[in-house]
Amino acid sequence: MVYCFLGIDTSAYTSSVAVIDECQQVVWESRRLLEVPLGERGLAQSEALFQHIQVLPKLINLVPQDIWSKIEGIGVSTSPRPVEGSYMPVFTAGLAIASSLASGLRVRLVSTSHQEGHLAVGALEGLLAPDFLAVHISGGTTELLKVRKTTLGKYDLQILGGSTDLHAGQFIDRVGVRLGFSFPAGKELEKLALKAAPGSASLLPSSVKGYEMSFSGVETAVQRMIERKKRPADLARAVEGCIVRTIFKVLERAIEDTGLSEILIVGGVASNRYIRNELDKKFNNQARLYWAKPELSSDNAIGVALMTREALMTN
Repeated sequence: MVYCFLGIDTSAYTSSVAVIDECQQVVWESRRLLEVPLGERGLAQSEALFQHIQVLPKLINLVPQDIWSKIEGIGVSTSPRPVEGSYMPVFTAGLAIASSLASGLRVRLVSTSHQEGHLAVGALEGLLAPDFLAVHISGGTTELLKVRKTTLGKYDLQILGGSTDLHAGQFIDRVGVRLGFSFPAGKELEKLALKAAPGSASLLPSSVKGYEMSFSGVETAVQRMIERKKRPADLARAVEGCIVRTIFKVLERAIEDTGLSEILIVGGVASNRYIRNELDKKFNNQARLYWAKPELSSDNAIGVALMTREALMTN
């Protein structure tokens, strides 16, 4: 019989359930964005937790019946990052459901983190090095990491730096919502940027000090440009260009400081094709960049299921 592993992830804006088999193939997967009212730039944790509690049982009910008898283990993200003190209330919803399922099915429960799930799904794209750099860019995280795979099913992460204010995804969403898009605004902003005039990518400066990144100042600058009726498409491309230069600067320094040149870039912002293409061009032969598939860059439970498989198949 083929063994399967079920993963659950309840991030700030997405409920997700996934099943993979022992060969790391996705057997089934479903996710649902939480509902954010038009014009709003996010959800309070209490509202997000409430929505997860409503949505998760519906997703679990969609799992094909013939899969349940093959489940060997259940994994769940219980924190944003694998560091002491990392906590968000939304992850308690996933833990409650996962614990109940594991108990009912009499299978092992594996706890992991949301960030490790992102790394696991990105590493599927050929990254084999035990030591590498990683950038996690999303609406809830903008971090530069030094990563070591010490044990199967676990990453040892050292945070080298990150944003001191807004995250890259927040920067995108705040501009996108101001331009009239619904939250999250990444996909619509990316489409709009395709209509930008040449040179628009350099309209905004990038703010980097060592490994620290800042997006609040440029976000304020974009809001002023919107008031002055600057072309929305040009502003969308300017936001993308600013993020590219910011990430490039911190990674260039990290490569020099650590000697590592294998880089994994994950998170919802990493699904943006312009950002991918421009960073690949900038690094050329200086480093090798790995990206999760665009559809797997945003929050999902597949990485959690992968971590669960790895932890249980080696024990």
